[in-house]
Amino acid sequence: MSESKSTLKRPMNPMPLLVRDALNERGLMDAYLARPPYQQNDYLGWIARAKLEATKTKRLNQMLDELEGGRLYMNMKWKPRLQQR
Repeated sequence: MSESKSTLKRPMNPMPLLVRDALNERGLMDAYLARPPYQQNDYLGWIARAKLEATKTKRLNQMLDELEGGRLYMNMKWKPRLQQR
């Protein structure tokens, strides 16, 4: 994970093997790690809180698609800090 995770107000969610494998399979681990720690943590918690496997899969796919596109975070417009000008 990112080194600046100490700035989080909530405990860091662990990364499930399912998420790690999906990030690696789609070549998106670097895109995930480039996101701010709060986004990494929010994605992991959001996926883990799903009660149904279908919901977990849907949320995982949404995260992967958003990382791939690079412009969304939880269906909201987002730009990396260097591009926010």
